[in-house]
Amino acid sequence: MPENHSSEYDAIVIGGGPSGSSYSMTLGRLGHSVLVLEREKFPRFHVGESLITYTVDVLDQLGVLDKIVGEGFPKKWGIEFCSTGHGFQRLDLRDVGADRRKWALQVERSRFDQILLDTAAETPGVTVHQEARVTDLLYSGDRVSGVRYTLGGQEHSATARFVIDASGRAGVIARAHNLRKTDNRLKMAAVIKHFGGVDEANNPGAEGDIQLAVHDDGWLWAIPIRSDVMSVGCMIPADILRASRPEEAYDAYLDQIPRIKERIKGTTVIRDLSGENNFEYHCDTLAGPGYFIVGDSGCFTDPVFSGGVLLALITGRRAAEETAVCLAGEADEAEVALRYQNFFKTGYESYYRLICAVYDENYVPVDSQLKQLMQNWRFIGAGWAGIRVMTQGAAGGFDLSGILEDSTLLRTIRTVETRWHLRAVNGDFWSGENEFFNHLRQVDDWRLFDTFEPVHDCPVHPGG
Repeated sequence: MPENHSSEYDAIVIGGGPSGSSYSMTLGRLGHSVLVLEREKFPRFHVGESLITYTVDVLDQLGVLDKIVGEGFPKKWGIEFCSTGHGFQRLDLRDVGADRRKWALQVERSRFDQILLDTAAETPGVTVHQEARVTDLLYSGDRVSGVRYTLGGQEHSATARFVIDASGRAGVIARAHNLRKTDNRLKMAAVIKHFGGVDEANNPGAEGDIQLAVHDDGWLWAIPIRSDVMSVGCMIPADILRASRPEEAYDAYLDQIPRIKERIKGTTVIRDLSGENNFEYHCDTLAGPGYFIVGDSGCFTDPVFSGGVLLALITGRRAAEETAVCLAGEADEAEVALRYQNFFKTGYESYYRLICAVYDENYVPVDSQLKQLMQNWRFIGAGWAGIRVMTQGAAGGFDLSGILEDSTLLRTIRTVETRWHLRAVNGDFWSGENEFFNHLRQVDDWRLFDTFEPVHDCPVHPGG
């Protein structure tokens, strides 16, 4: 007979990734009891290695930044945008404005996530179990009231006032309640390798920078996650990947980007090719009787601007703060649920619109004439949200007004300051002042969620 244990907590968190760890740290520090059930054994591989500046700010607010920095992860001071030629442009994070952080980090996610989960486990009131698989949800009427789970070959159950779905793509509550809606706009997939023995003397650009490179079918990243280790990933349409040998497709696209190839010269593969299907989805219901859905459990989209960790940390923290309000009896749960949903949707939809701006052919025109120009001319970007093409080594430039005169892109370039572009790609997702996002929010076709009331109050830089 399996052994049965029953325990009661203020909250049970399904998943120990960044969103679950952030939730647990926050609620535990507010004096509440939390059980975290993580199905895997950490450390484990995960994508999302290039953090953005607002993520670093949140880590500081959570009190874990010193631990992360102490790991010796590379600091990121800029972003290099390049293409299939030798042209490039560096986006300097120092241009973000006097009142914003001017650097971020590139991290090895296996160790980064381990630090977050260990910090949660060290928080008074928080109990963490790894290799604990949730097998069923418990209910009291229509209210989620607990879970059944296996741990060490034994069956257990636990109850709580709130159960938090931080299980990422597994989406334990999201799937059980049939809340997920599939998004079919981008249909991209990733293939990834890690290269060891990196010598930054081969880097044609600036040490520590992420490289983002555009090719005809998608984009690549090159991220230094240790002083001698580089993560290189290729995003391509899923149908192209399915019709190809993944290793051959990866090599073919990498061969198109000379600046990344130069940076990894002389390296060896230390993590073989792995893949990530970009299965895009979102939930319009993100909180209900006895539960909150946080991070990737509630929404997942293309990782082009590395916003996933930020969104996970912030929604986890906000859900914990709202849980504490409910536990104290300070607000009606239905009111809290709506408030949290509006907050979650504001952040994720802003990020989604930024990504749509990258891929939309009306926003970043890719007709044959412009594509040919991009092959032969210098490609200069502000997070791909500001793009112009100039002759290499020549004064003046080329008049693209005939090609771009009707594009949202050109109008945005002409009117929006660089700092708003920089803040957008670094996590300014809740701001009501960001002029660039205000442009993107006017494009009705880039709506993600059902109608909601936006929350324009930045949780990282309140009032800004």
